[in-house]
Amino acid sequence: MADSRFFLEADSLNLSFGKLRALTDVSFGLRKGEILGIIGPNGAGKTCLLNCISGFYLPQEGEILFKGKDLVKTPPHKIPPLGISRTFQNVELYTGLSTLDNLLAARHMLIDYGVLSAIFHFGKSRREEIAHRRKIEDIIKILEIEDIRDHPVGSLPYGLRKRVELGRALVQEPEILLLDEPMAGMNVEEKEDMARFIIDVNELNGTSIVMIEHDMGVVMDITNRIVVLDFGTKISEGTPAEVQNDPNVIKAYLGNG
Repeated sequence: MADSRFFLEADSLNLSFGKLRALTDVSFGLRKGEILGIIGPNGAGKTCLLNCISGFYLPQEGEILFKGKDLVKTPPHKIPPLGISRTFQNVELYTGLSTLDNLLAARHMLIDYGVLSAIFHFGKSRREEIAHRRKIEDIIKILEIEDIRDHPVGSLPYGLRKRVELGRALVQEPEILLLDEPMAGMNVEEKEDMARFIIDVNELNGTSIVMIEHDMGVVMDITNRIVVLDFGTKISEGTPAEVQNDPNVIKAYLGNG
């Protein structure tokens, strides 16, 4: 059950690239334990919004508050340790490494032992390694990728790569998970599996999720609330039913008709 208070809050974000306005006075909040959908036509500014949260883009105005910190003023490398991880539109994995090695590599920011301990693999490094392996095995089980754990990621079908990409984000143990089109390019069966995994992560771990997705059927089925962008401006926000019947949203997707 989502908390009524905002867990993460963005206020009056403005992002421009030269004369191009990507985001204009965009504000929204994410509640703890909720799945928030971000939708809009192509070029609406959805990925730009996620890039601002994750520190990849720096908005010219506005703030994003999480755990008492303004993420706009936080160096990008310090944002994941706060508890925010993400996936990308285009799969960002080490294609020459196995599924397991990709997941292990994603745990790097949680490593807390020194070089000497790592070289001789004793004491703290050994205990941490065991703990990291256990966490990764949990993620492998949740995502049902046991059969591909030792397969090079570059040899996997696209749908499975997207699943490994999700696993890479999850092994960082995020409190907030940013998903940028997690079902893009998938067939119906793959989308159903991915939707199930997202719901499981939300319910089992209490992970708050911000998800960009073009499949409106999926968005309406699994999100608690939806924010709609059009040309970089927020035009609607509410429950799936409220957004679906909003004239501004209908106009943005279908035109004036």
